[in-house]
Amino acid sequence: MIKNSKNKFLEQIGDFNGKNVLVIGDIMLDEYIWGSVERISPEAPVPVVFVEKETRIPGGATNVVNNLVGLGAKVYISGIIGNDDTGSYIRKYFNKKNVELSGLVVSYDRPTTLKTRIIAHNQQVVRVDKESSEPVNKPLINEMIAYVKKVISRIDGIIISDYGKGVIVPDLIEKVITIANENKKVIAVDPKIEHFFQYKNVTLITPNHFETERALNIRIKDQNDINNAGKEILKQLNLQSLFITQSKEGMTVFQKGKPPAHIPTHAKKVYDVTGAGDTVISTALMALVSSFSFEEAAMLSNYAAGIVVGEVGTTVITLKKLKEALKSE
Repeated sequence: MIKNSKNKFLEQIGDFNGKNVLVIGDIMLDEYIWGSVERISPEAPVPVVFVEKETRIPGGATNVVNNLVGLGAKVYISGIIGNDDTGSYIRKYFNKKNVELSGLVVSYDRPTTLKTRIIAHNQQVVRVDKESSEPVNKPLINEMIAYVKKVISRIDGIIISDYGKGVIVPDLIEKVITIANENKKVIAVDPKIEHFFQYKNVTLITPNHFETERALNIRIKDQNDINNAGKEILKQLNLQSLFITQSKEGMTVFQKGKPPAHIPTHAKKVYDVTGAGDTVISTALMALVSSFSFEEAAMLSNYAAGIVVGEVGTTVITLKKLKEALKSE
């Protein structure tokens, strides 16, 4: 299917450059401490890790931002950071990428989410999370809503990236969807189960098959189950479209008035699926604001996901990678 659409896709993704996208969601930083173990601590039966290097990669909603930047978008971001070094690092990192950061709201009573993984000999020893998952207080949410109203005329689309860390609360969901629809903006959501059925009347949601199972409290055994589940979600949420991602099985596209369309995976090898969902929703949103149909957007985002899962570690899609891969198809 991609082969037949290759030339059209190559032409249309040229429209990605200059699109303006707002990302709203949970801001996180993934920190990796790499080292080796040569002995066990005399203080407790735990390994002593000798640190060799440290790396930091924005995660959560900020991984979506990185994918969008890679695809050529001008990105606006709105979320909560703490008054801490992690929040400062996020600001400095995205300042260098020309991301619009005035929608970042500082909380003085919660930290910026930081996930630290200590890895020895390529084996994760322990993960340490510094975060608060309590719902963000109303004044901070109101600041975020005010920001959305301020920039809505400048943007082409919105992504809500919900990682369940307390930023995406019902009032924010309702207000952002209303603002987007009143201004006829594309709005796409990567949902978490806690808020799944609050994402009514959006352009697109992109759950995986496990989230679909949990949302409907069912067990999915085959493609027929996927088809029935997708139709039910499409109806209950009054969505324009739904992409259910199915890992190595690809994804299935649902849209109003059309039968489900299954798209096989384009991954040649799968090394790491981390962040693939962020790549899917970023590519799909960019496609939809660039005049792709829903099925074309699904095809392209499925293809983009196939590229990133073939690379080791959390990685992002770029316009260059996408063009090169399409040309070689």
